[in-house]
Amino acid sequence: MSDFDSVLKGLGLTSHPDALAIGHSSRACSGASLTVTSPIDGRALATMKLATPGDAEKAIDAAAEAFVSWRTVPGPQRGELVRRYGNKLREHKQALGALVTWEVGKIPAEAEGEVQEMIDICDFAVGLSRQLYGLSIQSERPGHRLTEQWHPLGAIGVISAFNFPVAVWAWNAALALVCGDSVVWKPSEKAPLCALACHGLLMETIKESADLEAPEGLSSVVIGLRDVGEALSGSKKLPLVSATGSVPMGKAVGAAVGARLGRALLELGGNNAMIVTPTADLDLAVRAITFSAVGTAGQRCTTLRRLIVHESLKDEVVGKLEKIFSSVKIGDPTQPGVLVGPLIDAAAGDAMEASLAKAKEQGGKVRGGGKLTEGVPAGGTYVKPAIVEIDAKAPIVQHETFAPILYVMTYRDLDEAIAIQNHVPQGLSSAIFTGSVLDAEVFCSPAGSDCGIANVNIGTSGAEIGGAFGGEKETGGGRESGSDSWKNYMRRSTNTVNYTTALPLAQGIKFDV
Repeated sequence: MSDFDSVLKGLGLTSHPDALAIGHSSRACSGASLTVTSPIDGRALATMKLATPGDAEKAIDAAAEAFVSWRTVPGPQRGELVRRYGNKLREHKQALGALVTWEVGKIPAEAEGEVQEMIDICDFAVGLSRQLYGLSIQSERPGHRLTEQWHPLGAIGVISAFNFPVAVWAWNAALALVCGDSVVWKPSEKAPLCALACHGLLMETIKESADLEAPEGLSSVVIGLRDVGEALSGSKKLPLVSATGSVPMGKAVGAAVGARLGRALLELGGNNAMIVTPTADLDLAVRAITFSAVGTAGQRCTTLRRLIVHESLKDEVVGKLEKIFSSVKIGDPTQPGVLVGPLIDAAAGDAMEASLAKAKEQGGKVRGGGKLTEGVPAGGTYVKPAIVEIDAKAPIVQHETFAPILYVMTYRDLDEAIAIQNHVPQGLSSAIFTGSVLDAEVFCSPAGSDCGIANVNIGTSGAEIGGAFGGEKETGGGRESGSDSWKNYMRRSTNTVNYTTALPLAQGIKFDV
């Protein structure tokens, strides 16, 4: 039995799974055939029949029904279910991480780190289950109590991307569950096994937790194509749809959800930038640039795409990066010492080559790049990271390519650097490396970075779950994970209680009859 087969068996999966899992039951579907392949070597991992929009409706109906009973279960009891699930993830951290490696090509450290994110958000959600606070407000009317309460919202739709095949769902699901919501998950068709494994572990937790009254249909997974995503986006039974992916996908989801006046929580493109000032610790900056630009083969939404370096430092920084980029070990992520695995598929490699060709056409000087065929498994798409010296006004830098391409541009003063950083449609993550407190504070001020994440002396990747994650502009404006993101999954009710026999009206209005 191969390592992968052992992992599959250990997580309760088969190589012919059903594409629809509602609660404890799974069902065969009648959609097109899907062969799940590993980006490591192209080998077939599993085959299944995809779900259809009709199958999605069954999951949505089950979730809507489950919500009716789950919403009245006390919050701390809902939190206890999530606590037990977090412990289940701890038990299976290594196996689930291995599945992430096989299915999307992450190195084990990053794959298990993603599972750790799931554990962390479960811990966060458990504490939150006793802290879904409302407000007590001073009423202008005597003998009245004015308060705000937060109530469960409903069944929640989650559409996730391949690059974080387990963590992003957990960010949503852990919070939704403690808030009293049920969840329907459409994962990327490029990473369905990870989704089924996560769902299966949750179902194991529920089976072992009969005392917690978790209803059938509380969680579902629907593996399908765009039409299934459209079914979730268009369903009035899902008051919130959380979607992670490309800007075009997010615009389609936002339009469909908005047309029915639902809520859309969108996590879309990044095109992230880092500014390096003359006072920066260059060794620290270069280390951060390397992980941010090259880690996960450039397939994070927070990957560093644009390096904005002071003109006096450009040659030194590029020289250091070129040396490090050329020495990073690329290959089979299951092998020791490998730091960069494959791109998700051949199309991603083609997109990288096309972007580098455009960069050259637009005056860019390309260092590195190109497909790697020696010393790597046949059947995978392995690429060398690229550094592109280019003018900040080149059209290509306005676009995000999901690959390890780092565009390098120069600036003369901080205002110019910030203007360059902000002059793109996306607004997810940003960073500045500086030894100046003044520069750091300007960068974090209203006149600084326009992104949802603004870091000082740390790279653009590696957000913690305690802070709300998300961005502005074409990144979608959504916020997931920590802070007060739980409010996305609840509805607010303003309550006024009159505990007198008089009936004074607000704003001093008189209406005596």
